[in-house]
Order: sequence, then C-alpha cells, then structure tokens
Amino acid sequence: MIGHSVAYSRSVITELMVPSYANFGGKVHGGTLMSLMDKLAYVCASKHAGNYCVTVSVDNVQFLRPVEVGEVVSLMGSVNYVGKKSLVVGIKVVAENLQEGVSKHTNTCYFTMVAKDTDGSTAEVPPLILESEEDVRRFCSALQRRRIREEGVTFMNDYKAAFTDHFAVADLLQAERCILASSLIESTPSH
Repeated sequence: MIGHSVAYSRSVITELMVPSYANFGGKVHGGTLMSLMDKLAYVCASKHAGNYCVTVSVDNVQFLRPVEVGEVVSLMGSVNYVGKKSLVVGIKVVAENLQEGVSKHTNTCYFTMVAKDTDGSTAEVPPLILESEEDVRRFCSALQRRRIREEGVTFMNDYKAAFTDHFAVADLLQAERCILASSLIESTPSH
C-alpha cells in the first residue's frame, strides 16, 4: 500500500461566524465549532484513507478563547498519525477580527477516525509519510496521547473496582463542594 504525505490531506475550512451561531452569552456556541471541526477531521481522514471515515473519539478539546459573532474562523487540519485502520487528525482553530486585523488561536484538538470500506467494515489505511521534524513530532505526540489515554482508562477501571473503599471516598470528598446525603454519611466510616 502506497503512503501519503501529511501535505496530501491537509485541509482548511474558513467560515464567517453569523448571529445564528451564537449561544445565550452572545459568543459562538462551542457545538458549532465542534461540528465544523468534525467535518474537517472527516475531510482530512477520508482523503488520506481513500475511504469513508467515522469519528471514534476527540481528545484535548479546550476552548481557550471565545469566538465572537462576525469573526472569520479558519480551521486547519492535518493527519498527524495513522495506525492500521485509524487516523488521528490534529485541528487548530484561529478566529480573525477582519476590522481590527487581529487573529487569536481559540482551540486545538485531536480527532481519532476509523476508515470504513463499502461494506461498513473497518479498512486499512495507507501509511503516513513523515517529511519534516514537525511531522515526526506530531506523530510521536499522538503516540504519547494514546499512551496517556490508555493509562487513564486503566486508572479509572481500577478506581471503579476499588470504590468500596469508604475511607478513600471520605478523604477525596473532604475538601470538595458537595454534601453527602445522611444515608451515605452513616455508611461511610470515619477514621
């Protein structure tokens, strides 16, 4: 299977943020941006894979700065990593105020996509040709994010299995802003 370079599927979506995109606070709704990011992830992944691709997960979604109605948003996406049947698409979002000539980075996130063939089965994807140090850094960063995610899943599974440790629960909640129902307090031993 012949590989493709990162540049082969790199794509950009640019869109004016109109009033219908606003949330109750007057800023562009995060869901609108998520929808645009998902579309861009599909474009990048499908172009690289040569197949239909579906979103499996989204990592590190942080809305760093609000996007205002009237700003022009550019979403830049590239395939950062490929496995046998999955791809990770990195997306950077920049909002620009055209009147003031000011741009701001509003978010970066990573979509994991899986390629599907015409029967709906998972399909193998072409390898990713890494042509620059930046390509290599992004590929390796995707590997590290996967490792951290897997460690997090293991940690939470262990935590759930050991949740009957009432001493740990009492310690965890001691400084938090919550009130335990009296029936729970009676079943939580004090130490």
